[in-house]
Amino acid sequence: MPSKYRPQILGWFGDLDKGPYSAPLHDDRLIYANDNYCAFIRQERNDQIFYTCIYFIAILFGVGIIIVSFWLITLHDSSEIEFIDFVVIICFTACCIAMYYIIPEFYLNLFSRLGSPIIFNRKTSKVYVNESYFFNFKILRHPKVFLQPKKRRIQEYDWNDMHGVIIHNFSRNALISTVLMVCEPGTNQVIDHVMLDPIRPGAGSMFVWCWINSFMVYYKSADIDDGEYKTNEEVKFKTDIIEGEGWPEWMVEAFNATSLEELAAIKQKYNIK
Repeated sequence: MPSKYRPQILGWFGDLDKGPYSAPLHDDRLIYANDNYCAFIRQERNDQIFYTCIYFIAILFGVGIIIVSFWLITLHDSSEIEFIDFVVIICFTACCIAMYYIIPEFYLNLFSRLGSPIIFNRKTSKVYVNESYFFNFKILRHPKVFLQPKKRRIQEYDWNDMHGVIIHNFSRNALISTVLMVCEPGTNQVIDHVMLDPIRPGAGSMFVWCWINSFMVYYKSADIDDGEYKTNEEVKFKTDIIEGEGWPEWMVEAFNATSLEELAAIKQKYNIK
């Protein structure tokens, strides 16, 4: 049966339910957790380096094909169109379309430093995202964004309005990803998407989803000391991962808010509406 969230995301494989889970987590993407909030990175450092190199090579290869194709198109005999001309034109068009996908992915991996962590505050039920513009799921990207690779999306979401789905990446290795569908309050109408856990083999992507559910609601079943930074290393975590990445001061302070009243006071302090 199709997803209950509309519009349905491309590659949808299944909806995920919130509930009481007790799934152990031994995962490099859990970078820090304490009694108030946890932080997961969406991209591991080795993956960023690897894919940056791959996409850079793909860009060079694509540019080369486009240049050669354009050169052959301008030189062909215009009095008759041969089969080779169709091949060249198709290659030229395909490479232009491919570059429209490859360039944003290259920027994503190059400029999304420190894994673009996503923060979950269990006491206020808020989720904080500060990430590269190209993490969005827009099919059509305006060409001008190519000139703004460091443009970022900084957003506060309500956990109650976020719902998990898994999507298939159509690879032969059965890799799937977990995406958070942001809906209008109390509805299944999707207004935004947030990548939670990209590119996992099989059921592996369920572990992060289950752990976060345990952390947000069923706190005792989540081991908060499994992150790269231990619970008592919050200062070091913020120094290494948060500082210099464009997080607003009010949002960093809101990570540790223990109630909606305290969160409201923080926003009032910084004049955030």
